[in-house]
Amino acid sequence: MIRFTLVTSWLLLLLFSIGALFWYNDWKYKLPTPVPKDYQSIPLGTKIKLLENLTGNGQKPVFLHFYNPKCPCSRFNKSHFQSLVREHSNDIRFIVVVMSDKVYSTEKIQSKIGLKIPVIFDQSLAAQCGVYSTPQAAILDKNQLLYYRGNYNSSRYCTDKKTAYAQIALEGMLKSQKLPILNAEALKSYGCTMPVCKSRIFLLI
Repeated sequence: MIRFTLVTSWLLLLLFSIGALFWYNDWKYKLPTPVPKDYQSIPLGTKIKLLENLTGNGQKPVFLHFYNPKCPCSRFNKSHFQSLVREHSNDIRFIVVVMSDKVYSTEKIQSKIGLKIPVIFDQSLAAQCGVYSTPQAAILDKNQLLYYRGNYNSSRYCTDKKTAYAQIALEGMLKSQKLPILNAEALKSYGCTMPVCKSRIFLLI
């Protein structure tokens, strides 16, 4: 009887600890990423300087996907990003911008995201676009003017269509519309600090 009680108590403690960890991770995920002390905000409409081979000769707008392979948030939105590429690759040039202290090959990144699209390792683009967390999206029009910079979705796995901010912005730009009115959550950074995920603890499920 004593042994049964001890085992039961141990299992309950283990389940409580796991539940507390999941709750903590979920709570941390919903907090905005701390703004760096030296952060300089970049207004929408700012000209972003890309190398000519990245712009496709200016024939298409550019979608920059700021990505860190070690960031759980970057992995959460993998399927959503894949769907954006597959749906809009004829009209948009998608580029992955790797934000990591670790060295990766282009092929390794393409394997991780499951897409054969251009990959660059120029972290200076983050400062140009005003990005300080991953994953983040930056959308440039044909003139390389910053049309949108912000989050993909308020949902961890990008499943909430009402808050698919990057997709809403992308579709608005393709219709030559002004940036739709989005709430503050769209433009405030959520996710992992750059270039590595230091400030948060996550448990993938």
